[in-house]
Amino acid sequence: METTNANQKYNFEVVRWFSVAACIYFVVGTLLGVYIAAELAWPFLNFDIAEISFGRLRPLHTNAVIFAFGGCVLMATGFYSVQRTCGVKLWSDKLAWFTFGGWNLIIVSAVITLPLGLTQGKEYAELEWPIDILIAVVWLSFSANFIMTIANRKSSHIYVSNWFFLGMMVMITYLHVVNSLAIPVELFKSYSIFSSVQDAMIQWWWGHNAVGFYLTAGFLGIMYYFVPKQAERPIFSYRLSVIHFWALMFGYVWLGAHHLQYTALPDWTGSLGAAISLAMIIPSWGGAVNGMMTLSGAWDKLRTDYILRFMIMSLAFYVMSTFEGPVMSLKTVNALSHYTDWTIGHVHSGALGWVGMVAAGALYHLVQKLWNREMYSVQLVNLHFWMATIGIVIYIVAMWISGIMQGLMWRDYDEFGTLTYTFAESVAAMHPYYVMRTVGGFIYFAGTVVMLYNVVMTIMGASKERSTQTAHAQA
Repeated sequence: METTNANQKYNFEVVRWFSVAACIYFVVGTLLGVYIAAELAWPFLNFDIAEISFGRLRPLHTNAVIFAFGGCVLMATGFYSVQRTCGVKLWSDKLAWFTFGGWNLIIVSAVITLPLGLTQGKEYAELEWPIDILIAVVWLSFSANFIMTIANRKSSHIYVSNWFFLGMMVMITYLHVVNSLAIPVELFKSYSIFSSVQDAMIQWWWGHNAVGFYLTAGFLGIMYYFVPKQAERPIFSYRLSVIHFWALMFGYVWLGAHHLQYTALPDWTGSLGAAISLAMIIPSWGGAVNGMMTLSGAWDKLRTDYILRFMIMSLAFYVMSTFEGPVMSLKTVNALSHYTDWTIGHVHSGALGWVGMVAAGALYHLVQKLWNREMYSVQLVNLHFWMATIGIVIYIVAMWISGIMQGLMWRDYDEFGTLTYTFAESVAAMHPYYVMRTVGGFIYFAGTVVMLYNVVMTIMGASKERSTQTAHAQA
């Protein structure tokens, strides 16, 4: 457990605020997901109100979980780990608070504009041009503070987790800027400077790399710091972590084209994306093995350390997602899987399984360190772990079945060469699986509520303890 002196040595106050915000956004983002999943199962739930229809709330859900929750997790863990690994305070406290305020202003802007239908219509880049500019400014403030803290470090070495964070910061900066280039025509209306298939290619260059660098490289930075810390063992192979880093940096940028198989995009581009996607299995699995093997000789910790369970289970989902994605990029598989719920299942096995679980583990670790206190209830951490795991499995199994069914129904022909099923019949066939997905999503969401309660009670207990100590000291 970190000492009070260690907490005074660094600026952890902004980390505390980001950590609590992340827990709140975890609940909000998954609640939105459950509601829109329920709307697909029972369409009357939109109540003919445009602002809460699936088309309006779906981008709000993705922005809430990726940027509100994911962003706050990345900023909390990034600002915490860079100070600990460099042995110095954050370069600028004021810039850190600007980052916190600015990021939450972006989130509020999304909450207002997306339900109103003010959107660019780009996946993971729906927000309109004024908000895009704010995103760039706040992201640069986060990056500059992180980089300058490293520049002021006391050790000559830069730990590998910081390299992953740096890779994410550099890549997301120019990916976001290029993909968001647009001509404004009104305060909240703009048109992309790209057109036709070029716009699609730039969009998925951004879209897949948002997954590759924001949700993968950034969260691998979390993994490389928090797994060894929670396991109290050094990383299994530092050399492998460096190979993993450089392979990820140079390989991931080529993958976006695999989202556009069988479109107007040149055939060779999709083939290149698929080929490199397959090659990326090797470094991805290398990184996952590196994290898991860090527990060599200490696997017994998983019996009692429920926080470590989150981190190791997240690596299992990382292995699965980084195999499933490349397989789905192959043209023969893509012909069946694309535009189906199989893709939704794949995304959520990575988002809920890899990102959500490694983030939960890191947040539990952070809360204990930042407030110098054990979790309010270890049993509730265990309950959250099992709710998350069971919820994910129900969700992705439902989507795998419904997705493959969709693909087969859409391309089934009778002896006369006409489609066997109408589109409406394929939608009707999905209903039980949409109900199943909603149930799985609800269980996962309920787990986030358990986490938020546990975190709040831990913080309140720490505050009460400090108040008692202050009263005794004054007496």
